[in-house]
Amino acid sequence: MRMRNVPDLQRCVAMNRKENEASIRKKQLHFLVSEEEEKLIKRKMENAGIKRIGVYLRKMAIDGYTIQLDLEDMREAVRLLRISSNNLNQYAKKANETGSVYVEDIRDIKQSQEELWNLMKAILSKLSAI
Repeated sequence: MRMRNVPDLQRCVAMNRKENEASIRKKQLHFLVSEEEEKLIKRKMENAGIKRIGVYLRKMAIDGYTIQLDLEDMREAVRLLRISSNNLNQYAKKANETGSVYVEDIRDIKQSQEELWNLMKAILSKLSAI
């Protein structure tokens, strides 16, 4: 690996700084709302899971919508995948040690894989409805 000398590094940092400065938002927009509108905006912002009003308003102005994903099903899928992977590793270790595979172990693997597959199909179905 080639080590950069200090002037090369300084040039690289300066280039990155110039690129970042070009992407900094420099224009400010300002508008007034009623108290009722403010409450409605904040409620919608909270429902969308966005904490900063500037982020929410920019997203709505540019895209016209926000999407809030309920990732609980995805967390469950990841949990099941970890369990399945751990079980599979244990079965492989046991098979390597004993030289045989048990039918019950294969059934467990199939069942956990089927459960995981069904959950993933449900998640994909929900995502395709968006």
